[in-house]
This record gives sequence, structure tokens and C-alpha cells, in this order.
Amino acid sequence: MINCKALLFDLDGTLLNTLVSLGNCFNRVLAEEGFPTHPIDAYRHFIGDGARQCVVRCLPEDMQNETIIERVLQRQQGDYQSNWDKDVTIYDGITELLANLKTQQIPIAVLSNKDHPFVQRCIDHFFPEDTFVAVQGYSKTIAHKPDPAGALSLVKHLNMVPGEVALIGDTSVDIKTANAAGMIGIGALWGFRDREELVNAGAHSVVTTPDEVLGLF
Repeated sequence: MINCKALLFDLDGTLLNTLVSLGNCFNRVLAEEGFPTHPIDAYRHFIGDGARQCVVRCLPEDMQNETIIERVLQRQQGDYQSNWDKDVTIYDGITELLANLKTQQIPIAVLSNKDHPFVQRCIDHFFPEDTFVAVQGYSKTIAHKPDPAGALSLVKHLNMVPGEVALIGDTSVDIKTANAAGMIGIGALWGFRDREELVNAGAHSVVTTPDEVLGLF
């Protein structure tokens, strides 16, 4: 059981299943640039630290120089502008979980390593208006997780203290962010990574399905 007053959600791998969408996007760009592509399942471990880091992980080691990384990143961002909603689904049970949290008047927000404009676009498209009290993605002023800046910004927006807020996500990055911010870290097993990674990162709790989240409160 946890004692908290608000819940922050990661986006990719927690609210939305974007594995196929992102994998196809990066593979299209890699193919256009003449680089080897990867099985979609490989992107479970490429995704999670922002688009630039995913580009680095996708490229052959001898091609990971700044010029190539930046060129591929710009092409990926251009492709994603047109395809951000393709092959994306809401995980089973998420809609019901969010509705129940709202009924219980537990504030919910989103913290993602995806660039902020894309985060906002996904939230506006896939979820009802006013589902979340705040949405925060990566920007020039908010560093990628596990830097706690984004989490602490949301805590301040909620007018709470970190110990009153839980962060749920599917990767060690999310758990490390929660720990760095002094928050409660909850691992989500329906996403891209496994229990061992989440436990080793220091998760307070690990849940298998979205409906288990309510049982933590």
C-alpha cells in the first residue's frame, strides 16, 4: 500500500503502446539513410531516454558521430511529424484506471521523455479533454528523465511535496526519476521492460496490470 495524493504517468510503454509506431519510424529513417534496420522488439530497449538517445542506439557503433546523429535525428523528427499517431493504441485497462482515479479525485499528470509538443499532441488525441491536470515532456528547459526536474515541476504545479506523489512507468528511467525526486516509484509490467529491471532500479511496487494500481492506494 502507498500513501500518496497524486499520480504521474509515463507515456510510451505506460499509457500508450507506441512500440510498433516508434520502431517503424526509426526503421524507415535508418533505411533511407542506408543503415541496417532492427526488429521491432529491439526497440523495447532503444526507447526510453528520448529520441536522440534512441538514434544513437540504432546506429552502428562506427557511425555514432555528431554529424550523423544530428542528421538522422532531424529526419526522424520529420517522419514522426506525419506518423506520430500510426499504430498506436491505449493499453487495455488504462481508460478504466484513469476514469477511476478521476472519480476518486486523485490528480493525474503525464511526465515523458518524448519531446513536449508530441506529448501534448498524443494526450489531446488519445484521451478525453481534462483527463490530466498537467502534461510535461522534454524541452530545452526540462531535461530528460532520470533528471528529476520535470517531476519536481509537476509536483510544484500540483501544490504538493514529492513524498505525496507517485510516478508510474515501465522502465528503470522512470523509477530512477521517482527516487531522485523523492517520490514513490511504481513499475508497470505491461510496457517495454521486465520486472527485474524495475526492481533493481528501486521500484517501491511493481504492478502487472493497470487495475492493480488502484489496489495500491
